[in-house]
Amino acid sequence: MHVKTGDKVQVMSGRDRGQTGTVLRIDSGNGRVLVESVNMVKRHQRAGQGNTEGGIIEKEAFLDASNVLIYSEKLEKGVRTRNVYIGQNGEQFDSRSAASNSFGEAPGKVSKVRVCVKTGEVFE
Repeated sequence: MHVKTGDKVQVMSGRDRGQTGTVLRIDSGNGRVLVESVNMVKRHQRAGQGNTEGGIIEKEAFLDASNVLIYSEKLEKGVRTRNVYIGQNGEQFDSRSAASNSFGEAPGKVSKVRVCVKTGEVFE
């Protein structure tokens, strides 16, 4: 999935188009995300035996992951991303094997990061 928990995203389609929020939960099996203060729905809650109070409550509902893009602070809009691998001296490679070969004989740590397609901004 192209988004992770804690990412700031922008909704690209639906009734909440243009709104931004933070990803609270991810349902990778169904390809859905829960975004803070977006796609608010009303649910009728019956009073429970504990301290829970009944009434109509508003809460977030899941969105399809294809309807959100990672929000770029630099461009101030949602952007497409791609995955790159970081090799020696911070060089970016398209494949993990090319990044690991950049270390030569000594094995090094290769990390995978998401990068904005337009600007090259790195999202951790």
